[in-house]
Amino acid sequence: MQATSTNFWKSLGPGLLFAGTAVGVSHLVQSTRAGAGYGLALVGLVIIANVLKYPAFSFAPRYAAATGTSLLEAYRRQGRWALALYGLVTLGTMFAVQAAVVVVAAGLAQALFGAGVSVLGYALGLTLFAVAVNGFGSFGLLDRMIKAVVVVLTVATVVATALVLPEIAWGSIAWVPDRASWTDKDLFFVVALVGWMPTALDIGVWHSLWTLARRHQTGHVPKVREVLLDFNIGYIGTAVLALCFLVMGAGVMYGKGVAFDGTAGGFANQLIELYTLSLGAWSRPVIAAAAFGVMLSTVLTVVDGFPRALSGLLQRFRAAEIPHHAELHASASTKTYRLILLVVGGGSLGLIAFLGGSLKQLVGLATTLSFLTAPVFAVLNHRAVQSRAMPLECRPRRWMIRYSLAGIAFQALFAGYYLWIRFFGG
Repeated sequence: MQATSTNFWKSLGPGLLFAGTAVGVSHLVQSTRAGAGYGLALVGLVIIANVLKYPAFSFAPRYAAATGTSLLEAYRRQGRWALALYGLVTLGTMFAVQAAVVVVAAGLAQALFGAGVSVLGYALGLTLFAVAVNGFGSFGLLDRMIKAVVVVLTVATVVATALVLPEIAWGSIAWVPDRASWTDKDLFFVVALVGWMPTALDIGVWHSLWTLARRHQTGHVPKVREVLLDFNIGYIGTAVLALCFLVMGAGVMYGKGVAFDGTAGGFANQLIELYTLSLGAWSRPVIAAAAFGVMLSTVLTVVDGFPRALSGLLQRFRAAEIPHHAELHASASTKTYRLILLVVGGGSLGLIAFLGGSLKQLVGLATTLSFLTAPVFAVLNHRAVQSRAMPLECRPRRWMIRYSLAGIAFQALFAGYYLWIRFFGG
């Protein structure tokens, strides 16, 4: 029993890093907007998105634990075209994604600590902090910080949601979408919501790399069931928090005719002030701390994820990944990792400066790209766990394979429907 408990704690970590990445813009911004604009009408869609994306996300830690290699090696085995596709998607989204995450965090920092510093100034400070933690610290430091932040933000968010429940007008709030009044604008918002619900599917590569890094850090080779337990804790937690933010948006903003501010600082102040008006001035520190904690965790993990994935990608173009030797790959890619860390950080700050901190443009671009590429990565992950590299005893059961196919079909049909409406007007 003692050994089992010890092994669990040694395996715990990547799932919380996943949660730290997921519970960010998709939850704080998109889920809150869903509740504010549609009441509880999109609860079903949020639940469906989380349920049907589960297999594709869970295949990442499963593959890493079973084979001792990352999903990048699985993509390489399927053909260099898969690596190239992942590289193109990453290069096409990394600046927008990181900029969106950092600008929201900067807006909340401005609301929490004061407007004496501009959003760009806070963005610079947050980026430098995250670069220092990831570039000059270690995976262990990131792991410990995220565990602390995720626990604090989870408690604060659940408390805030409980406080909002009495404010909801249960008898008049919308429970189902009013399709008759829907426009293309509503569809585009739903696309953005689903695109990052719970997060972008290409984050699965990051999760597989974190699983291997955790193994190197602890020296413990986790079993598939151990990494899946860690993953389930993080994944279910992100789904619950998505519903929490949607409920908070519905309770505080729905039906009050409030339009969201398009700037990061404006949105942050608006969000916190609306909660304060409904719950009382005493709640401002709780709401502000919960929101900033959400985004700080996301900034830390996103700033690590892109360089870790791209440095690994470059290695996979050169050679196959050696199973269960994450330390070799880590030592070989440290310089590349740090260089990409600086490039992505500088590029995202440049984008924030160019767009003047505009929130809607950054979030809309990043989430839509993630939405459209999700079916492709779901297929690649599906093929990975059925490949010859996977031991038979570690492969998903037949019902999980069917479950995965249902998720792929949902994402592909939804993406196709969106493209049809977008370019052919229905």
